[in-house]
Amino acid sequence: MLKVLMAGGGTGGHINPALAIASIIKEHHPDAEFLFAGTPNGMEARLIPKAGYEFAPIKVSGFQRKITPKNLVRNAKAAAYLTASGHRSKQIIDGFKPDIVIGTGGYVSYPILAKAVQMGIPAAIHEQNAFPGITNRLLAKKVDEVMLTVEEAAGHLDACAKYTVTGLPVRAGFSAGALSRAEAKKKLGLDGELCIFSFGGSLGAGAINNGAAALLKWEKENNIPVNHIHGFGKMGHETFLPKLKELGIDYENDKRLIIKEYFDNMDVCTAAADLIICRSGASTISELQAMGRASVLIPSPNVTANHQYHNAMVLGRAGAAVVIEEKNLTDELLIEKVSALIHEPQRLDSLARRAAETYVSDTPDRIYSVIDRLINKNRSQDQ
Repeated sequence: MLKVLMAGGGTGGHINPALAIASIIKEHHPDAEFLFAGTPNGMEARLIPKAGYEFAPIKVSGFQRKITPKNLVRNAKAAAYLTASGHRSKQIIDGFKPDIVIGTGGYVSYPILAKAVQMGIPAAIHEQNAFPGITNRLLAKKVDEVMLTVEEAAGHLDACAKYTVTGLPVRAGFSAGALSRAEAKKKLGLDGELCIFSFGGSLGAGAINNGAAALLKWEKENNIPVNHIHGFGKMGHETFLPKLKELGIDYENDKRLIIKEYFDNMDVCTAAADLIICRSGASTISELQAMGRASVLIPSPNVTANHQYHNAMVLGRAGAAVVIEEKNLTDELLIEKVSALIHEPQRLDSLARRAAETYVSDTPDRIYSVIDRLINKNRSQDQ
């Protein structure tokens, strides 16, 4: 029986790829046994057991660069965790005896993967972003294989890193042709006019909410024939909805508007959209590529190493998206860009087509090819 140890966490951007990779492995090895290592207080401690997998906690945290009294305490705790992490990693590995170890990023990946390499166990990592996180940059020169979502990430790795561009697995439902645009609009109760879908994630994004409000006002005042779906997020209740009422936008009764905090049918909303306005997290970018959708990307500046900007520019440089940095964003600029796309359908089609052309459509096969090499390496070591 194949035994796979996965390590990653901190954000859904690290957890979801780990779960997707586990699913890919299970398709080839239905009886494979998995153990996920993660921090006891992170999202992974809840999401991994919920997905039906065994979970092994290990205390790890990042160091704070800004020197404040509170951060000094945090850094002392992080140092203590780091000191103990090697022993705990060996304890997890010795107890589970994995055939391979796979990391998907986050601080927790480092001690587990580093210890696995030290113990001679085949190891690989998957990097979701165009600009790799520090953990994966450190691990890339140690592990046997590095899986990258995009080629651009390779330029930030050590020259000795052995990498394969695999793409990033997308959620079920996010595939070209899964649901036509017309079918999706009908499912949402929208008419056949052009559809804009804007969102800023589950918490929401102030910049995108402000831009969406300006767009909705512009659409109303100029009688622009569009449907508009907007997800304002958790933080938008106190700001976004009152702003719409102030602007005289009757979002509750206008049949062309769907305004909600959160959508649990993101695949349907994406399928319905002719144009999407959003952030540029790795999963979002892959979903835009998978479904071939034109987009205006507004990268979050509040992320490590500004990695969302690098993600957005993968599509921007390919002529597959319009990229606006938040520091340059104004209501007028957003309206200008959206208006130009609405009135130039051929440009909208071009963005969508080029987004689809950048998609790695055989991601599961590429990922399993890397995993299979690790499995065979382990078998050859045992013989």
